[in-house]
Amino acid sequence: MNPSKPTLLFDGDCHFCRRWVMRWQRLTGDRVTYRVAQEAGADFPQIAPEALRRSVQLMETDGSLYAGAAAVFRTLTYAPFRGWLYRLYRFFPPFRWISEKFYASVASHRVAYSRITTLLWGKTLEPPTYALSGYFFLRALGLIYLIAFVSFWVQMPGLIGQNGILPAERFLQAVQEHYGAERFWLLPTLGWISAGNAALHLYCALGVVFAILLAIGICPVVSCLALWFSYLSLVSLGQTFMSFQWDILLLECGFLGIFLSRWEWFQKFGGARPPPALMVGLFQWLLFRLMFRSGVAKLVSGDVAWKKLTALAYHYETQPLPTWVGWYAHQLPEWAQQVSAAGMFAVELAMPFLILGPRRLKMLPAVSFIGLMLVIMITGNYCFFNLLTIMLCFFLFDDAIWPDKIRARLRDTTAESGVKGRWPAWIIAPLTVCILVISATQMIDLFRKRGPWPQPIAQLRDWSEPFHSINRYGLFAVMTKERFEILLEGSEDSVTWKPYTFRWKPGDLDHRPGYIAPHQPRLDWQMWFAALGSYRQNPWLLNTMVRLLQGEKAVVNLLEANPFAASPPHYMRAVLYLYEFTDRAEKKRTGHWWKRTRKGLYAPALVRNGEKIGVMA
Repeated sequence: MNPSKPTLLFDGDCHFCRRWVMRWQRLTGDRVTYRVAQEAGADFPQIAPEALRRSVQLMETDGSLYAGAAAVFRTLTYAPFRGWLYRLYRFFPPFRWISEKFYASVASHRVAYSRITTLLWGKTLEPPTYALSGYFFLRALGLIYLIAFVSFWVQMPGLIGQNGILPAERFLQAVQEHYGAERFWLLPTLGWISAGNAALHLYCALGVVFAILLAIGICPVVSCLALWFSYLSLVSLGQTFMSFQWDILLLECGFLGIFLSRWEWFQKFGGARPPPALMVGLFQWLLFRLMFRSGVAKLVSGDVAWKKLTALAYHYETQPLPTWVGWYAHQLPEWAQQVSAAGMFAVELAMPFLILGPRRLKMLPAVSFIGLMLVIMITGNYCFFNLLTIMLCFFLFDDAIWPDKIRARLRDTTAESGVKGRWPAWIIAPLTVCILVISATQMIDLFRKRGPWPQPIAQLRDWSEPFHSINRYGLFAVMTKERFEILLEGSEDSVTWKPYTFRWKPGDLDHRPGYIAPHQPRLDWQMWFAALGSYRQNPWLLNTMVRLLQGEKAVVNLLEANPFAASPPHYMRAVLYLYEFTDRAEKKRTGHWWKRTRKGLYAPALVRNGEKIGVMA
């Protein structure tokens, strides 16, 4: 007699078998019946007792019988998103041969494989859930959004305000004249409503309010959506001052956070529910791309310093905003710098693949990534980038790692409440496909010569580009080997020049490099980038000099000290210097953290005659 439901018979005396059957049972639910062969064998006389002892047996409702690896993969066709394994087994002979050989090995060494299972998965083989990871991620996302909005808000008037360096209103006018109606898609921003000072303050204020709401769990979907579009608006308006990888990483995390959230008024700790498996997979894929691309970008750039593992001998000195710990790291011997670089490549190139592994194996990349981020944090100032990366590692720690007392508060989750408030599958599934297609082609671009993609893929990529929510990553692909700094100087008579003091970038030789992260002084950062090129490539720098000649308060407030507090100077120049860390002996002798060599003028000096500003003869 055939069973009413597919029935899997397994050896009840095998500890390894029982553990894996419990896992499959959680995946397939009541769509498959699981029975102990020793007890149920008599109900299936068509199956020989020797076959029951040798391997698991699956009896289908039509009488079809599957054994060994085929039975396992056939059983998993009744679990969501697992049917591809059976199709691969059926239609790809090499996979079928490997599967059967592996199954035979397991059947012959069950005790050993049971120990391996414990080592890789732990005591439980239940499918991992990430209710607490999702809960803490959204709280942390709210806090990082809060940092990002406040950090930009205090600088916004001087950067893109009406009298700032790159006024947002003028920028939008230029875009409108050039693109017409297409501008709304190419530059998505609330600024099209208004980009005056009052409106810019409002957008920052809205970001702060919704960040606080998200951090305490109020209306998570609405909060995430408002935060994502508010920050996208500022990124679109911020021009060169909002063009950093952590800005787009925050947008990508925030975009995924919208669909990670549930439609509920308040997310309680005890009410945390597992997010959709596809969303967890997208966050893990984002972390994989972020780390793996960072390593690959260094190797494919052709930079000899990375290939010879000597890049860190320059990095601590030439990075945008070093810390005093970075000064000490720079003093390490060459072999230590090479070992450090090799370790970094191991973390960025090898560890990402363990994200695909069992639950305990996932902890290795998580700990490695967090360790790398902490080292970067203490040796350099990278704003909220390191915090964002650490936050993504939450999705490598499933609920099983938490103490029972904490997990007990989640155990009242029912099947109905587990899906209540989720985004529907008809939204999540197409979104996942689009993200995977775009991000996969971006990854492939790293390893091939750039060429046209098929038109549908190219259009999909172009469509997504303005939203900065599926991005390419890869910091420091080419190592800067010399540190140039631009010092802005003013004068009343073009003879005696006084320097403007920036808050955080190197200036005075005895000023100890400090800590400013997670705040980002964006003008200080852009000065570092400007020193890598020419003033023609950085027209915003001339705008900065003009604003200082005009005595514009909003721009002056971006600096630490103004040597012309009474009235603005008549002359302004930008001087280029080569900066180097001192060594231990020189620092002990002079007290200086830096030494410098003057290289000449970076840009033509400017002169102010009344309200007119021109190039100094």
